[in-house]
Amino acid sequence: MSRLITLSLCVLATMALAEARVRHYKWDVKYEFKSPDCYEKLAITVNGKTPGPAILAQQGDTVVVEVTNNLGTENLAIHWHGIRQIGSPWSDGTGGVTQCPILPGDTFTYRFIVDRAGTYLYHAHYGMQRGAGLYGSIRVSLPDGMAEPFPYDYDKSIILSDWYHNSTYEQAVGLSSIPFGWVGEPQSLLIHGKGKFDCSKLAPPSSDPSACNATNPECSPYVLTVVPGKKYRLRISSTATLSALSFQIEGHNMTIVEADGHYVEPIVVQNLFIYSGETYSVLIKIDQEPSRNYWITTNIVGRNATATTPPGLAVLNYYPNHPKRVPPTNPPAGPMWNDVAPRLAQSSAIKARQGYIHTPPPKSDRVIVFLNTQNKIDGYYHWSLNNVSLSLPNTPYLIALKENLHHVFDQRPLPDQLPGFADYPIYRVANNTNATSSNAIYRLKFNTTVDIILQNANSMIVNNSETHPWHLHGHDFWVLGYGIGKFDPDNDPKKYNLANPIKKNTVAVHPYGWTALRFIADNPGVWLFHCHVESHFYMGMGAVFEEGVDKVGKLPSEIMGCGETKGFKTP
Repeated sequence: MSRLITLSLCVLATMALAEARVRHYKWDVKYEFKSPDCYEKLAITVNGKTPGPAILAQQGDTVVVEVTNNLGTENLAIHWHGIRQIGSPWSDGTGGVTQCPILPGDTFTYRFIVDRAGTYLYHAHYGMQRGAGLYGSIRVSLPDGMAEPFPYDYDKSIILSDWYHNSTYEQAVGLSSIPFGWVGEPQSLLIHGKGKFDCSKLAPPSSDPSACNATNPECSPYVLTVVPGKKYRLRISSTATLSALSFQIEGHNMTIVEADGHYVEPIVVQNLFIYSGETYSVLIKIDQEPSRNYWITTNIVGRNATATTPPGLAVLNYYPNHPKRVPPTNPPAGPMWNDVAPRLAQSSAIKARQGYIHTPPPKSDRVIVFLNTQNKIDGYYHWSLNNVSLSLPNTPYLIALKENLHHVFDQRPLPDQLPGFADYPIYRVANNTNATSSNAIYRLKFNTTVDIILQNANSMIVNNSETHPWHLHGHDFWVLGYGIGKFDPDNDPKKYNLANPIKKNTVAVHPYGWTALRFIADNPGVWLFHCHVESHFYMGMGAVFEEGVDKVGKLPSEIMGCGETKGFKTP
């Protein structure tokens, strides 16, 4: 009997391999003038589009993306957010960590396997380029013959983003200058690449119609046409550079069923809180009055942007109504920007779906407590972990470690906890005079279980604690719990959810709170862990984990050519 079972499993595995396909994409990345919110500015496009083309694949497929950098004067790297890159760490697309960036005029081919169905993203991962419009969706479907645990009729993707009129260069220069120049709040919120800026707010000469044209069809609202009586799966993703968002559809409840590629015990919500780098699937029933259209809206939460950034607006078009028919009501107001309780409640409510629970190891081998601090180093503002601000080396870590170039980055170990953490004043501006920058990394013992405690604190502004979405490359982690105030290492772990925690790749740490994660260091490579707020990461808010680099195969020469690897790249 056991022989028959083994034979059957072998046949099934062979069939699965036979059905896996290679999905080939050829991308031309360049700057073009675009007006996504009616204001014309340079945007980074993929094949002329922002958002870029969606990647569609089935579980087990190999995705090959041939990227040509036609930005002219800028390097480029593209990260496949949520794809674990098992066996292909050099395709993670993280400049300075896993590869040398793609030089202007060069073509680089990313090749990786999408090993799990779900909703994912891609976006630029060099400098602050994501904010210039280089992002898009990745939709991985189940193999033929397999079904999702929830029925629906149609499948749609929606990307939410914030949008600035200043270039990413202007933002980066402000962040790294004395006096410090903050990026400020975004001018617009985009729903699938479309928003509406009030051109009358511009002073001459910027009020010239060529600079901002409210009649430009590029900035007409995004329209999602739906058929009454049907059920839709909406894959909602956030590529926002700064903003935490709330997403809602007028008159329609949403049922959350997936988060970051993992099935969720269904939760019915009126608004979805979503943080940069997160992806969710929600189900909606098209069951309202069919003679009219309805608003789709998104609002900023966590930051007081009410006076500066209007809500993002789109239209849910009930077929056969005309798609340009404006809903007869005012758009629904979003939640209060400073009401943390419902955001924390929604984060805490998300659990793994029954029948799809992957229980974590009961305890960890190592605990790293990351205190999120903001401080000054030599007069420059930085974001840091345990008062250490990450600075990436000229030679990417993966290459340096694999080729034994240990002199190119600091080999000293970093602390697993800030000395004096128990006495750190998280509710007031701290005097972090011992803050420093470093390109040192965390070395994780292969196949061990690691706990990460993200502890939030006050920024350098009185009575201010930011929301930070944290993303781990190369892994999914279990979210064990959230809390308000200072993490208690003796008592808080007793409250961890070890029964049905959700697995994710991006998670928020809320103001003055903590979030506990657990993952297994079982993916050979070098992986970035960072705040997904673009300006925060640019200011040093991240860490790098190394695990099992000795098990990584031969590195492709195409990822080399910078720092001390210039001679390694074959022409």
